Amino acid sequence: METLSSIESFVRSAELGSFSAAARRLSLTPGGVSKNVAKLEADLGVRLFHRSTRSLTLTEAGEQFLAQVASGLDAIQSAIASTSTVAGQPAGTLKVGMAMAFGRDHILPLLGQFLERYPAIKPDWRFDNRQVDLIGEGFDAAIGGGIDIAPGVVVRELAKIHLILVASPQYLARKFIPKSPTDLQQLDALIRYSQTTNRTTPWHLKSTSGEQVSIELPPRITLNDPEMLCNSAIAGLGIAHVPMPHALRHLENGALVRVLPEWYTEAGAICLYFAAKKLMPAKTRVFVDFIVEMFRSQQLAEKWSAIRTQPSL
Repeated sequence: METLSSIESFVRSAELGSFSAAARRLSLTPGGVSKNVAKLEADLGVRLFHRSTRSLTLTEAGEQFLAQVASGLDAIQSAIASTSTVAGQPAGTLKVGMAMAFGRDHILPLLGQFLERYPAIKPDWRFDNRQVDLIGEGFDAAIGGGIDIAPGVVVRELAKIHLILVASPQYLARKFIPKSPTDLQQLDALIRYSQTTNRTTPWHLKSTSGEQVSIELPPRITLNDPEMLCNSAIAGLGIAHVPMPHALRHLENGALVRVLPEWYTEAGAICLYFAAKKLMPAKTRVFVDFIVEMFRSQQLAEKWSAIRTQPSL
């Protein structure tokens, strides 16, 4: 599919005379189109365009290649889509990016059921706490929150991201149960360091009645992973501000309780990202449908909402 994207970028650039015009046609950035063409040139071992600040013209090799592929581009796309099945079943390597802890706890457990349905698909799942370049890195899909939406990428929302305040019952028994956000100043704050922004941020809290407040606490401990924040809170080291998907199982087994349960933070959504393609490969289409189905059947959006009854003190 990377090769097809490169060929399509080349053909549209040649037809329209610029990377910018091709980018608008393909819903990509000019840089993305240029990168695709450069990769194609590297793969072919020839220069396809003469580039200058004012014009983009085909080389002799570019003219020959265009004549060979332009008229058959749709046929090539159709052929790639049709060969992504084996005996009528979706097939091929499925490259998906997702965050480490979230993928391990919520997506990886679905893998067995997915493979039972689609045995000819070979998952290539990358667990990494970073934003991926879906198109540039050749991912079929990605799951996460706060990913930049690049041109040519489709987004399906799976669930809202709510952050809540949690602590262990033992910690609160030693300290006290806060009644308002101002009481948090007297507790030990477990603060998350963001690798995206390279800084810590205040806790922006919202109440179920609509009040809003920002609390900036001196960190007792600073960590860069929400699962480690949960584990530190379970160990009785302080109070943490963590996403519901990471906290829920600890709330359900009693290791953690919500602090100020009427307060929470809205932090965007967990989404499924995939490239906008006229002919989506069958492996990608069934994966998207499968994940949406699993989130719906397991009612994860409802379970991960902070606006519901949770164990608390």
